[in-house]
Amino acid sequence: MTNKRKWDIIIVGGGLAGLTTALHLAKKDVSVCLIEKNEYPNHKVCGEYVSNEVLPYLQSLNIDPFSVGAKNISKFKITDIKGNPINANLPLGGFGISRYAFDQLIYNAVKNKVHIVFDTVEKIIFQENQFSVTTQAKDSFLSEFVVGAFGKRSNIDSFLNRKFMKEKSSWLAVKAHYNYDFPEDTVALHNFEGGYCGLSKTEKNTVNACYLATFKSFKKYGDIDSFQEKVLSQNPFLNNFFSKAEAVSKKPLTISQISFHKKQPVENHIFMVGDSAGLIHPLCGNGMAMAIKSAQIFSELFLESFQRDNFIRATLEKNYTKHWLNEFEGRLKTGRFIQKILMHPGASKVGFATMRMIPSLVPHIIKRTHGSSTL
Repeated sequence: MTNKRKWDIIIVGGGLAGLTTALHLAKKDVSVCLIEKNEYPNHKVCGEYVSNEVLPYLQSLNIDPFSVGAKNISKFKITDIKGNPINANLPLGGFGISRYAFDQLIYNAVKNKVHIVFDTVEKIIFQENQFSVTTQAKDSFLSEFVVGAFGKRSNIDSFLNRKFMKEKSSWLAVKAHYNYDFPEDTVALHNFEGGYCGLSKTEKNTVNACYLATFKSFKKYGDIDSFQEKVLSQNPFLNNFFSKAEAVSKKPLTISQISFHKKQPVENHIFMVGDSAGLIHPLCGNGMAMAIKSAQIFSELFLESFQRDNFIRATLEKNYTKHWLNEFEGRLKTGRFIQKILMHPGASKVGFATMRMIPSLVPHIIKRTHGSSTL
């Protein structure tokens, strides 16, 4: 069966970036087709802390995370692999909310404004200035513009022959929710040998524990329980957490082959948003905000042309790439630099010693991976 209708824009992927883009454009009378493989709500591997830099934008779209119980977060704690802590205030602050609740919140706001298809996209073909998007069910959708919001790693990335898919990826992530007595105003980052683990409260008063580890360090132990017992527990804070916390979910969610290699904001004439355009190291705790911010950047540029009806594809692609790089390239470089330090025992030791001597460095570093809170 083939869907013959042509849309102003097709968005492939319905995570935070895809949903926000769809909502923004639909509010300005753009006809949007959103294709997402999973129905809502569902859990995803994610740190579940969001910087307040995106609050004004969310408010402009009538999205209020606190209406579903998001937690105000104003403090930051980081520990080295031995559990030595450094505490700081977050310059902008943020909020804690699960992807389960956050995606559902935005989906509820957008579901009656756009055409939503729950299916897996298999092909995106660009010919004669038009896209044809084909799904697993063999439906085909037409548009002159496509937004790629398909996340960290997708079968579509392989179909499009994106360069980062050929690079070796040695990271995996594990996430689960727990009942545990943890301060709701704090996001914590605890280091261990071969990775780091973030903790923060969600809207359900559960604690989201999400950690990133090298596959090399993980494969020595073979399973999650052994790895947590033998490696994460070497950090006293994580030892206390995992020995006392009560798991809410039956088993943790995992994702492998996470790539931090550079991606392009526009590839094959597709405008990439969220993790599809670039993935910041989770230790910076700001991937969700970046996804939302990238949706804002693209939507505003697209609407400038749409409302004047003067689309020049090459110009729009150039402008989006420029704005995306201006907003995020520095953050990604800082994230890569911080990760190199934390993953090198000697450099990490020096880095933590320096931060203890000069506490003002911590909020300064945080600012380098976050944006401003203005629209």
